[in-house]
Amino acid sequence: MQPLVFLIALLSTVGLGAFTIIKVARLITTRRQSVDVTERIEELERTVQDLQQGLAETQERLDFAERMLSAAREQPRLGK
Repeated sequence: MQPLVFLIALLSTVGLGAFTIIKVARLITTRRQSVDVTERIEELERTVQDLQQGLAETQERLDFAERMLSAAREQPRLGK
């Protein structure tokens, strides 16, 4: 085999191996990032649910306070 052909074959083999290793490393890195992203999204969803629940409780309290104020305004009128 001529040295040039041997060199090309060697570089092709090493290059293909290196390319494969790089691709696999990128896939592993991407997979880890997607897991991190999934966990982050789940955390954000829990936070949004907590905020929605807190907002609903606040609205209920506001409704109660409005009813109490309305009832307090109506009582003196009934007494007159």
